[in-house]
Formats: sequence, structure tokens, C-alpha cells
Amino acid sequence: MLDFRVATFLCVCQTMNFTRAAQLLNITQPAVSQHIHFLEEAYGMALFRYENKKLSLTAAGQILRKRFVAMKNDEQELLAELRSQVSGIEEISLGVTMTVGEYAIMDPLARMLRAHPERNVRLVFGNTQQLLQMLAAGSIQLALVEGYYPQEEYEHTRYSTEDYIGVCAAAHHFAMPPHRFHDLLQERLLIREEGSGTRNILERNLALYGMKVSDFIHYTEVGNMHTIIGLLLRDAGISFLYRIAVEAELRAGKLREIPLAGFTMQHDFDFIWEKGSIYTDAYTSFCQELRSLAGEQDSSNFPDRQGRAGAGSNTPVE
Repeated sequence: MLDFRVATFLCVCQTMNFTRAAQLLNITQPAVSQHIHFLEEAYGMALFRYENKKLSLTAAGQILRKRFVAMKNDEQELLAELRSQVSGIEEISLGVTMTVGEYAIMDPLARMLRAHPERNVRLVFGNTQQLLQMLAAGSIQLALVEGYYPQEEYEHTRYSTEDYIGVCAAAHHFAMPPHRFHDLLQERLLIREEGSGTRNILERNLALYGMKVSDFIHYTEVGNMHTIIGLLLRDAGISFLYRIAVEAELRAGKLREIPLAGFTMQHDFDFIWEKGSIYTDAYTSFCQELRSLAGEQDSSNFPDRQGRAGAGSNTPVE
């Protein structure tokens, strides 16, 4: 069990305020100061510094925070492992983004659950930034993300590589023929919320052309991929998203891809977890199994979004 002073240190890292940390921990501020002083004495170096009346971590404090977070998460996984020895039930918590959870992982996850009836999986949805916060808080063990993240701070392995495309209704009429991003500025852009990996990728591509989302005359921010697709089908705008999310609609001729000169993009969906975890081998095995199952053809019948059994499998592109 981790020392209670580690919990104090991590709470201060979260709040960057001794008073707020004391309130959250239900202890006095002097006690918080004593806990931090103890750790600084034990490691022989300062962990925090004040600059312009603002608290921040030193380089040593940043290293310690990363290691303590990994240890905290591993402790929770250790408790789950010990419980499994009694119950025979394996437990794992996996965070996924909307696109991944709804379109890229459903089939392989179903196969895994059928193959491992003894395994309990807690699937948590969030955008990329939210999932990174959940990992730091230890509320999930793994995340499968579509957006950008600091790779040097996490263990990671690729799940799939997906095409990222522009999409509109099949009958959509453009204000001007679309050849490049600038030709689309009079269109209504349907876009995910800030922090979403799907949005972040578009923002980075627009920046390469000296553009930003607000350059579009009209844009609508939507926090749900199903709603964006529904609006596209009703010709309420254009969007940029992963092909895997609209494969069925593209095949049915209800939506079409927007061809832009010089815009051909693929992006990886990655599994990530805390660097330095003692459970890296177990996590790697879980990720490899799920990825291998993603390459299999599901023989079961299930309705696609048009209600046809067995049509429109969302198997990720490898």
C-alpha cells in the first residue's frame, strides 16, 4: 500500500494549491506541508517551486509524479489481481474515444468476451484529453485513443491505422467546386468538441494551410459522432472524420467523400497506458489479443445502421 504522503503529493500535483489539496484530503494545510517536506527530505531535493506566486513542479517533482501515478495505478490493478484469485474473474478497465468505441472495437471486443467469459471489461467513453486525465487519475488502466498524445510519456502500441476523410451528403451542392480547404469556407462545418481526437487532427491539418476552424463562415460543434452522421445524411453540413465511422453510408451511396488536392491522410489508433507499469506485459498481451481479433471475420449476425443483419462490418483497416 502506498504511503499516505504519496497521496498528498499527487493531490497537490493535481491542484497545484496546498490549501485546495488540504480541503480535498480533509486534513490541515500544515499537514500537507509536512507531508511534502518529508518527501523532499527523503529524496534530498525540492519537488515544488514558487514562481510569481504560482506553484509548479521541479524536474525531480515531474519525474516523481509520473512514477507515483504508475505505482498508484498498479496498486489498483494489484488489488484486482488479488480479487481474481478468489473469484476467478479477471477485471480490466478500458477507456475509448467515441469513434473507436462505436465503430472500431465493437466486433473484436464481442469476440473477446465470448472467448473469455471469466473476464469483466469496464468500457469507459471520453475524448482523448478526458482519457488521458482518467489514466492519470487511475480510473482506467488502458486507453484506446484516436487523437494526439505525448508518446514519450506513455507505453503505447498500435491497434489500427485508419483513413481520415472529408464527407458530405451524396446530393450536396457546394458553393464552389472543392479542390482545397479554402474552397470549403462557405460550407457549414460539423465538428466535434474541443479535446476530441477527430477535431484535433482536423485543426492540425488546417494549421498547415494557415487556417483554423473559425475561418469557416458557419460551423456546428457536436459532442456525438452519431449526431454528426445524422446531420450529414440530412445535408446539414460537411465534416472530416474517420472513414470507418461512415463506411456503411458511403457504400450505400448516402454519403460521399470530398476529394481535396494533396489531402490524403491516415492516422493510428493507439493503446496507451502509464509508462513504467509493472503490468506492461499483461496490458501488451490484452492489446495484442484484441488487435488479432479485429482481423477476424465475425460469423455472427448483427444489424448494421440500416437494420440489415450481417451487413456493414466495421473491421479496422490494418
